[in-house]
Amino acid sequence: MKTLSLLSCLLVASAATSAQAQTPAEFYKGQPVRMVIGAAAGGGYDVPGRVMQMHMGRHIPGNPTIVVENMPGAASLIMTNFLYNRAPRDGSVMGMPNNSVPLEPRLRILSRDGGDVRFDVSKLIWIGSPVQEPQILWTWSDAARTFEDLKTKRVIIGSMAVGADNYTLPLLANRILGTKMEIIPGYKGTGDTFVAAEQGEIQGGGTSLLNLMVNRGDWLRDGKAGFVLSFALNRLPQLPNVPTAAELAPTQADRELFRFIAMKFAMSRPLALPPEVPQDRVDALRRAFDETMKDPLFLADAKKIGLDVDPVSGVEIQKLVEEIQATPQPVVDRLRELLSAPK
Repeated sequence: MKTLSLLSCLLVASAATSAQAQTPAEFYKGQPVRMVIGAAAGGGYDVPGRVMQMHMGRHIPGNPTIVVENMPGAASLIMTNFLYNRAPRDGSVMGMPNNSVPLEPRLRILSRDGGDVRFDVSKLIWIGSPVQEPQILWTWSDAARTFEDLKTKRVIIGSMAVGADNYTLPLLANRILGTKMEIIPGYKGTGDTFVAAEQGEIQGGGTSLLNLMVNRGDWLRDGKAGFVLSFALNRLPQLPNVPTAAELAPTQADRELFRFIAMKFAMSRPLALPPEVPQDRVDALRRAFDETMKDPLFLADAKKIGLDVDPVSGVEIQKLVEEIQATPQPVVDRLRELLSAPK
């Protein structure tokens, strides 16, 4: 029995060594790659993921088929816990979490005691994000034309729900920057806030730059509405005159606070691998991602669904995660306190 047991161990070890010795092309040839998306089918994470699925496999050595799986729940904490703890660590499974996930181990908004966070975000291996979606505050021009107007006028802002970005970001502006916005939650989506503005219910809202330009570009063209505040890491090239919340913040700690929360918008649809994936497969997947972002067929399909491709590499995401981890704890604690205080 001891001989058989030893032989079994040797065979398992030999198989593992053989698998590790495979080149990426040998490993991926005929091997499907699972892309597990931490959101429901048909939503804002699923649709970009499926467009990437259609094209990224051509750029991976061995040309594997990519299969999308949806694993929604707990703002994608369920998917991220699966990716970190149960997914094979061989490069055959990658995941797309909600962009709040890199902040969650520090911020603990979704899991107040941290018990639902069963992963170390610094050990996840990041492949890239096809888009950056910094949030912009827009207002009717007759309600507010500049950020300074928000400090002296009562402007009614529509949002989806308490806790949504288009609620929490104006709330932080009120509490830190001295604006006087009245925030009305309850709208089903940003499209509903656009309709509400046209009907005179509200005077502004928060969304991505692309969303408003694509869906209500005539407002901007005709001067009906404009952008007054950005929650991006830096001023956007398209909006050089629109200040960021971070640059308006009164203290260094407040600047770090706004930068901390803005980092998630710089990696809006991140792809990650579990820890310990062999480095040559990590490199192959990162190259495949980078090449996909320049693929004319991918770009054409992305344009069809309104995806404004503005990629961030895996290395760049890794640096953002390091900055998130390095943010001083008092800054994170104050942000949690501001977001958790009575509204």
